[in-house]
Amino acid sequence: MTVLDRVRDRILSGAVAAGGPLRQDALAAELGISKIPLREALARLEQEGLVRAEANRGFFVRPLSAAEAEEVYELRLRLEPEAAAAGARAAGEAERRQAAAALAALEEAIERHAPAVGALNRAFHLALVRPAGREVTAEILARLHVVSERYVRVHLQPSGRDEQANEEHRHLLASWLGREEGAVAELTRGHLGRTLADLRRQLGTT
Repeated sequence: MTVLDRVRDRILSGAVAAGGPLRQDALAAELGISKIPLREALARLEQEGLVRAEANRGFFVRPLSAAEAEEVYELRLRLEPEAAAAGARAAGEAERRQAAAALAALEEAIERHAPAVGALNRAFHLALVRPAGREVTAEILARLHVVSERYVRVHLQPSGRDEQANEEHRHLLASWLGREEGAVAELTRGHLGRTLADLRRQLGTT
């Protein structure tokens, strides 16, 4: 795992509080690295939208916000349904097995309340998109998924949300494996739309 991955995981897992500072000396010591690769990783994370730099103060984890959740999920709604449908049409057998394995890993992590739930949710959704071969779209969605991962954790906090997510994912995968492109697009749109509606309530915008 790279320095970038390790620092990103700490942010996405909530080990560093949203809005809180990233104390470079302590973080470098914890990771057993020098501050040069750490600063390089933080600069990348700023590009990804997870941290912000403040002059003479260092790096801070970007706070969660209703406005960011709205923007990220609206962009996903514009891109992801059709990209997943195209992925269903183009997927080969190896890619179909990979998508099924990604969902199995996600469901196991949800059952165990493992910290990797966000990353595995991202891996499942991107496994539906990547077979389409739309590299630019896949790269944009990968970045959106990184930003939205912290909101996925917020969304799954209320009781029963994990079971609902599992059921929606199973229906989505079944349609994707069946190459039912219209159903894939509609199920993806509904899944993302319900998540956004829940986040609006949780973050106090409705």
